[in-house]
Amino acid sequence: MRKLWGLIAGLAVLLTGSAAWAAESAVVFMYHRFDDSRFPTANTRIDQLDAHIAELQSGGYTVWPLPRIVAALKNRQALPEKTVALSIDDAWMTVYRNAWPRLKAANLPFTLFVVTDETDRGGAEYMSWDQIRELAASGLVTIGSQGAGHPHMPALTQASVAEDLARAAQRFQAELGAVPKLFAWPFGEMSDDAEQAVRAAGYDAAFGQHSGPAWFGATPFFLPRFALNETYGEIERFRLAARTIALPVVEVSPPDPTLKVNPPLFGFTMAHEVPGMELLGCYASHEGKVTTETLGPRVEVRMTKPFPAGRGRINCTIPTLDGRWRWFGWQFYVN
Repeated sequence: MRKLWGLIAGLAVLLTGSAAWAAESAVVFMYHRFDDSRFPTANTRIDQLDAHIAELQSGGYTVWPLPRIVAALKNRQALPEKTVALSIDDAWMTVYRNAWPRLKAANLPFTLFVVTDETDRGGAEYMSWDQIRELAASGLVTIGSQGAGHPHMPALTQASVAEDLARAAQRFQAELGAVPKLFAWPFGEMSDDAEQAVRAAGYDAAFGQHSGPAWFGATPFFLPRFALNETYGEIERFRLAARTIALPVVEVSPPDPTLKVNPPLFGFTMAHEVPGMELLGCYASHEGKVTTETLGPRVEVRMTKPFPAGRGRINCTIPTLDGRWRWFGWQFYVN
């Protein structure tokens, strides 16, 4: 299914010409906590968030709700230049206390991905269902799902993933009157079996935690997001990410991000010619810069070391003449 989607998208780009593809990607940002210095790898400081909001308001961006971007990508509709969406995972209380007033005052839409078991448990750390309903009623906030238990889904059977999604759906229906149509992979971890369960559950799209713009040729069930935190949330990095454009990648191999061969024989096909391919650089999270070989439209990427257990990432980039970056990222999972 994923390969067929990529082939169709790549053919569409070739037919419409390379000038059109610059309007066929959008940047999605991912936040977790706000002004919570206990967890710097998941936290965004308030001064950083304020700088992000100021940049979005003054930098010529178009900030759309995530469902609108998903619909445009699926329908191959042109997006405005520098289209951006905001997303927040886990519904921590710091979202309601520290981010929501600022985003509401700036009239910036965002998607809140909720873990239903954590919300049901309550306590001082998580938003309540009443607070989630308040955000949903505002018209600015889309509620998405991260499932019920926030498990490492590639480590589960397909039936167990389906059970987690069903339990979450029951809670969303009971508390909000509807089941979300957007899903965020817990920890950004996806497998083919888990993807089939998410598709069967009726979601329109699912998002990971690998970097890069979301392009219409990518599978809608493993779309990238740029993660923001104290280290990667300074305004220079935010501005760089917000201005990226997609590398038009299709036919990713291996297509299942949960690795059966490690290190993987990783590669992808460029859907159309991209200027500057001689400047392509790919970087693995555990190894640094790795070897690439370009054979026509096909790029083969070779790592010499296996990824450690857990999550691993690779990013491939090309600089553009106007100071921006073409970007493709991928996340692996190793049991």
